[in-house]
Order: sequence, then C-alpha cells, then structure tokens
Amino acid sequence: MPSYRRSVIPASADAQGLPLVAIVGRPNVGKSTLFNRLTKTRRSIVGDEPGITRDRIYGEYEWAGRRFRVVDTGGIVPDDPELIPAAIFDQARVALDEADALVMVVDVRTELASPDYDLVRLLTRSRKPVFLAVNKVEGDAMELVAENFRQLGIKEVYPISSEHGLGIGELLDAVADALPKEKFSEPAEEEVEEEAAAEESDEDDEKVHRTHGEYEQHETSIAIIGRPNVGKSTLLNALTGTSRAIVSPIAGTTRDAVDEVVEFEGSTLRFVDTAGIRRKGKTHLMAEKLSVVMARRHLEAADVALLVIDATEGVTASDATIGGYAHESGRSVIIIVNKWDAVTTGRTDGKPHADREIFEKQLRNVLKYLSYAPVIFLSAQKGTNLGSVLREVMTVAAERRKRVTTGQMNKFLKNVDFQRAPVPMAKRIRIFYMTQAAVAPPTFVLFTDRDIKLHFAFERFLENQIRAAFGFEGTPVWFKVKARNADKKDE
Repeated sequence: MPSYRRSVIPASADAQGLPLVAIVGRPNVGKSTLFNRLTKTRRSIVGDEPGITRDRIYGEYEWAGRRFRVVDTGGIVPDDPELIPAAIFDQARVALDEADALVMVVDVRTELASPDYDLVRLLTRSRKPVFLAVNKVEGDAMELVAENFRQLGIKEVYPISSEHGLGIGELLDAVADALPKEKFSEPAEEEVEEEAAAEESDEDDEKVHRTHGEYEQHETSIAIIGRPNVGKSTLLNALTGTSRAIVSPIAGTTRDAVDEVVEFEGSTLRFVDTAGIRRKGKTHLMAEKLSVVMARRHLEAADVALLVIDATEGVTASDATIGGYAHESGRSVIIIVNKWDAVTTGRTDGKPHADREIFEKQLRNVLKYLSYAPVIFLSAQKGTNLGSVLREVMTVAAERRKRVTTGQMNKFLKNVDFQRAPVPMAKRIRIFYMTQAAVAPPTFVLFTDRDIKLHFAFERFLENQIRAAFGFEGTPVWFKVKARNADKKDE
C-alpha cells in the first residue's frame, strides 16, 4: 500500500458549502487518528482508552485538487442505554444527516460483532455512499485478513493504516469520485497564479512592517475555559444556537475542543469549548490529562478567554489558577458567572438569595490580577444575557488590538504625577519616554535611566494610569524596560 501526501487548508467559516465526509465506527478503532492525519492536525485526542472522542470534531483538507470537510465522531454503540454513549450516538446521528459520504472504520485485529452489523444497517439506510476502512493493516498478511470484513456487506473495502498513512490515497480517491461534483470548490487558474504572485511580492514587506498581533484579523477566536462541569458546553450551545457539545451532569464530559463559528454584527467569532481544567493530581485517565494539555493550547491560540465560574459554588482556588493561565498568556479575559438564576430565584437549599454586588466584590478579591476583566452574570441553560457576551467579546477584541501613538503616549507621560506611585525610593526610576511596541496584548517599552525590573507597585500604578487614559478593557498590559544608557552603548 503506497503512502500519500496531503495538502491542508485552514478551516474557514466559508467552508460550509463544501462536501462533508463523516468518519464513523465503534470505539477505539482509529477514527481520530485518521481524522488527524487527513487534516494534518492534532484536533482529536488519540489514545488506547475507548470512548475518548465524544463530540463532533470538524476539519478541512484538500485531496487531488478538491477541497472537502471531514467530521470525526465518537465511537458508536447503537442502543447503548448509558448516558454518555447515548449522547455520543446523538452527536454521530447529526453528522450522518449532514454528511455527503460515510467512512466506517473497523480494526482489522478485532472480530466482527453484532454492533458492527447494527451500525452497517444504520449507515446503509441513509442511502449515502458508504466506504469501509479496515484500519491498522500493516503487511500483506493483514491485507488478507482485511478481506474477511467484506461479510459486512459494504462493497467499497479499503485496507489502511491511519497511523502510518498507508492505503489512504486509494480510499480518498474513491470518496472524492462519489461526492457531488457541484459541491467542490476549485479556484480558477488565474486566481491561483495571482494569489501566488501577491504572496511572493508581499511576504518580505509584511515581515518588515507588521509587528506581532497586527496581521489582518479575519476572525476572533474565543476559548471557553473553566473547571469541569461549570457549564462551558451549555454556554457554547447557547451562544451558537446549536447542540455541538454534549452536555451532561458528569464532570469531564468534554475532552476534545469543540468549535463553532458565529457571525455577529459583520464579524466572525469562533467559539472553542475546551475541556475542564483541573489540577494534575486530580487527573488519572490518559484522555483527561491530554484534554487538559489541549485546553491550555487552545487557550494560548485564542484572542479572548471566557472564564466560566459556577455561581452555585462561588469562586474557588481552581478558578483563580485557570484565570492565571489566561492572564499570563496575554489573552483578553471576560469573566462569566454562570447559573446565576440558581442562586437568585427559586433556591431550594434554604440559603438566602445571592446579591450581585457582594458576589462581584468577593470575585474581585480572589481574582485581583483580573481587575481589568469585565464580569457578566447569566444563565446559559435559560439563555439569559447572552447578547451581552457577544457585545463584550467584540469590545475586548478591539481593545486588545488598539494602538496608541508615541506622541499620545509622551503627552500622557507629562500629565502623570509619578510622585504618587507607592514605590520605595530605591526602586524608583525615571521614564524619559515610552512607546507602544506591539498589540494583542498591548505592550509598552519604557526608556528609563536604569535597567532594572519594574517594582510591582510602580507597574500597577502605571497600568492604572494608562487604562484611565486609553481604556484597554479586558486585556492585560505588558511592559518592557530599556535603559537609555544601554541603548546608547548599543549604538
């Protein structure tokens, strides 16, 4: 079986019209490995534990000059009465309904069982092209074993190795031929040549003239973060008007990051629901540990973080730790107090109704380093106050990309009374001038008389003065110190 090369295109909001291929199968047969290889990503968590993938994970890639979307589904066990498997099956059914072609993955090393036949009957009833990918086939002996799976009744059988990329080319050729030609998006030859020429001529100019964070913003990425079971998936579903993420009372239900695009007031917002982050000592399963790592990665790739806090439990040390991750990585932050309705109306635990001002005061006391982050009280389950989230996301996304000119900054410096800064005399410095070196997050370079680290009290004082003058709502502000004497030595 020959290996293959793939050309990947970043997933985009305009990809909805492309043909969709659904990867389905029982748990632990290698669906996520195939998905990751096709999309050349690590979007889906891969491991030996069955049932790792639960939600629908979408990607996009190109094969033989044609683009199409692919969706990874959780392991399907028809008629399983358990809560999570039943929810996974519901998610997979949505993917089956959307898809133009279906790829059923089986493990060549396992015996056929009744769930396999049940799944085949389900797929064939869809009247869509069905392809059988017999996975983990490595060597001629395994290829002969793969022939035994023809008894499932699927005509198109392809032995593959998702891990090593073997045999996948033949599978994709057959899938591409079966998909409706009118759905393929193929750019005109003239457009391709023009784009290539433009990229080649502009590449050097962009490297020279654009600083970090100032590239054209096509969409804003928002990571929904928080402890397990605080309502992150419910919030994603409510904001996007979908059922993209499985919601259950079982902590740790979400493992892969699930994303969905929303168009709001002419802007594209990509919301990413991440797995609940907990301390290392609290994670035992390999899938849980990987999901926490992936959640941190998606946070660091986002523009804005929605830190979700459970109003019924109050602000915890874990909330503070997770908020710290967002703050230290330079993300803009919006604090979402979810389940607010549960503590203000109809309480059944005998406790008095919560007071918003008191709750926010306690929250600010625990999350002192997030003093710049706006707070929104809502109920994701009931859909209250969701519009405020979208509007606030737009605001803080613009604030993190705001630039202050050097002239404005120098004028600002003249009006600041630095004698009021609560800093020991030995730690005081003189600022000759200051300039904004970058955006996302806003980063300022201070040219000073001494090359020392800013005292935390002085840094906080200066940050407060900058925010009072220029805003920067919802985003951290970073400082760098450069001594003027050191600058002259470099010259």
